[in-house]
Amino acid sequence: MTTARRRAAGRFFAALVTAVGSIAAAPPAHAQIEDPVQLDTGLISGGPVSSTGIRVFRGIPFAAPPVGDLRWRPPRPATSWDGVRAADEFGNVCVQPPGMGRLNIAVLEGSPPVDEDCLYLNVWTGAESPSEGRPVMVYAYGGAFTEGAGSVALYDGTRLAEKGPVVVTLNYRLGPLGFYVHPDLAAESEHGAVGNYGLMDVLAVLRWVQANIAAFGGDPDNVTLFGQSAGAMMVAVLAASPEAVGLFHRGIAQSAGWMGLTMTPMRTRAQTGQQGLEAAEALGAPTVAELRALPADEVSALRGAGIIVDGWVIPEDLTIVFEEGRQNEVDILVGSTRDEGSFFAEGPTAAEWANQVRSRWGDLAEEVLALYPPEQVAESFPELFSDELTWQMRLLGERQADTGNQAYAYSFAYTPPVDPGIPSLGAAHAAEIPYVFNNLGQPPLYPDNSSPELAAASGSGQALAELMSSYWVNFARGDPNGDGLPEWPAFHSLLDSPAMVLTEDAAPEAEIPIEKFTLFNTLYERQLETLAGN
Repeated sequence: MTTARRRAAGRFFAALVTAVGSIAAAPPAHAQIEDPVQLDTGLISGGPVSSTGIRVFRGIPFAAPPVGDLRWRPPRPATSWDGVRAADEFGNVCVQPPGMGRLNIAVLEGSPPVDEDCLYLNVWTGAESPSEGRPVMVYAYGGAFTEGAGSVALYDGTRLAEKGPVVVTLNYRLGPLGFYVHPDLAAESEHGAVGNYGLMDVLAVLRWVQANIAAFGGDPDNVTLFGQSAGAMMVAVLAASPEAVGLFHRGIAQSAGWMGLTMTPMRTRAQTGQQGLEAAEALGAPTVAELRALPADEVSALRGAGIIVDGWVIPEDLTIVFEEGRQNEVDILVGSTRDEGSFFAEGPTAAEWANQVRSRWGDLAEEVLALYPPEQVAESFPELFSDELTWQMRLLGERQADTGNQAYAYSFAYTPPVDPGIPSLGAAHAAEIPYVFNNLGQPPLYPDNSSPELAAASGSGQALAELMSSYWVNFARGDPNGDGLPEWPAFHSLLDSPAMVLTEDAAPEAEIPIEKFTLFNTLYERQLETLAGN
């Protein structure tokens, strides 16, 4: 890995922590719902029906453009239109960097333009009539809350829609335009809230789904919100947000929980507001009015705060909400990849590692160092990160199961192929996405460095993609299991429920890492005591 890529990985990690049916299903009929489709804002006409019976409606506005005085405000309703609006091209991509020294698949050559006017969604459906009541799957992309788009080819919903559901992808505001915190913004909010504008965009999409998805043959009472990394964090936090009650019924969180990617208390508007004010002053525009007058590319010099406790969408640290069982009634499918931390090419030295562990773990440090020894720091550092994220995802599953919801857990342990000369990162962060969408031939999301061509040509990879996409679709119906699929057991407890290992030979894990999970549980209990004392 080059020095530039190592540095890019470090920057990406910093942003992450801050933000933080069956295979043999019958093929769909090629008849389609009538075009145009009536929405609550007007008529739209989609693209042609594919050979497999799927029609795509692209670039549907779900909110007013968040520009001018609407910058840093909750999304407002989209304006109605007369006549029939063409929905055959993706909408603008939200403002974001080109990739911080690496590939950003949301802004490739041929991608939609980058613009602050970017609140659009896309729908894939194979329904023949609005009365079919198909399950709905809404995807929120990852990208450290700084990049991504619903138009990315990797997230094309065709292969999932072929298995029955109506699939929705979306854009949400990113970086400082989506997650900026400034004290003056709270004063103008009717809720006294600030930040989380990108999260509010996802809520607006879920409300749009409730109002409109039946027109595409979808069931508004059977909605699954799924996402990876930053998108998975959105799934987790909205599963406990009072603003999301009844808007979705199942959630799939891939590699992130309500705490982000590591065990940490959620940050508040008080903790982030001063930083936002100081950044605005450094930009020469200390007031919100002056900031709104700046072009979007200049505002991009600010830094997004990620998801915070805003006092409205997230009224309090969700650690407490989940511990007290006050979260929403949402079934959950959660998991992570085996090698989540494999892209950290530059870690600490052995001495630095020992000091970091002792500083964080206190009197538990020697037990941790025995499991993650300093003399093997090159392996210990990414392994601890991976194990912690695994623990956190399963804790989310355990908490949902505790309140009577269905829960399932997985570990993605397949090693995708890489081109000659490219070091394999194993089952890296984001490596599962092509298999979930069954889109093996598309450029992967960073840091996954697998080869799309080799993945698409791999027999084992094709079989795994068929398996995983079927599991995901089946879960959207209520249970990941189905005819011809290896049995996936329900998940109840961190210490005695096996996760499903998703690889060439999918099966429940043979051994649960109880010793590691027990250590994480102990550290977590101490964090809870600290939160309770605040």
